[in-house]
Amino acid sequence: MSAMARRRFLRLAAGSILPGALAGCDRLAASEPVNDTLRAAQFLSQRAQALVTGRDAMAQEFTEDDIADVFRSNGTAMPDSRLYRQLLADRFRGWRLQVGGLVARPAQYSLADLQAMPSRTQITRHDCVEGWSVIGKWTGVPLRHVLALVQPRPAARYVVFHCADPMDGSDVQAPGSTYYESIALDEAVHPQTILAYGLNDEPLPVKNGAPLRLRVERQLGYKQAKYLMRIDVVERLENIRGGKGGYWEDQGYEWYAGI
Repeated sequence: MSAMARRRFLRLAAGSILPGALAGCDRLAASEPVNDTLRAAQFLSQRAQALVTGRDAMAQEFTEDDIADVFRSNGTAMPDSRLYRQLLADRFRGWRLQVGGLVARPAQYSLADLQAMPSRTQITRHDCVEGWSVIGKWTGVPLRHVLALVQPRPAARYVVFHCADPMDGSDVQAPGSTYYESIALDEAVHPQTILAYGLNDEPLPVKNGAPLRLRVERQLGYKQAKYLMRIDVVERLENIRGGKGGYWEDQGYEWYAGI
């Protein structure tokens, strides 16, 4: 069995809280019916968490004294993209965040536009699926404010984030090759879900996702999409890329990565 298949199984098992799911995992990981059950069970975990903590429950916030001296990078530290390097060289003056999909008023926003909107600052802990965590101070515009401007249509259920970093080893920002993520609309309008342009009272560094990244504080690190380029509001995820709702989800990670 491949290492990826084993890792995929363990991620799903951990997210589904099925008793005894890890016993004999080499054999079970090869079983598609078992993996299908685990994928379904992770959504039971999502619903159970909502019942226990409440839909509007807040992630823990910390004090200035808790902020780490260095906020380490997760995933890509510099997108291997000519387009991104051009935007960076111009200090992102030509960068625009495209917001569209199932909305009444599609729009695009410059970094200055976003910085002029109502902002939120929060000191939270980033929990990486690889086992490390770090506390940082984030400043950005609440995603719910941006969504209110574009007015999602009644059929909207998810928000999809498309990024600048290619994940196929090429130097081309080709459709289908870049990082992407998605969250439920309920999570998108949570007070702590922000589009961050600042870290620790400084402009967002490149290694941490400049010019703009998602912070969805109630979920694991791979949900915190960096180098944002486009946001789409959609009804379904099945017809987007691999159909699982995100780059790592298409590789086998769970879609709902609540903490």
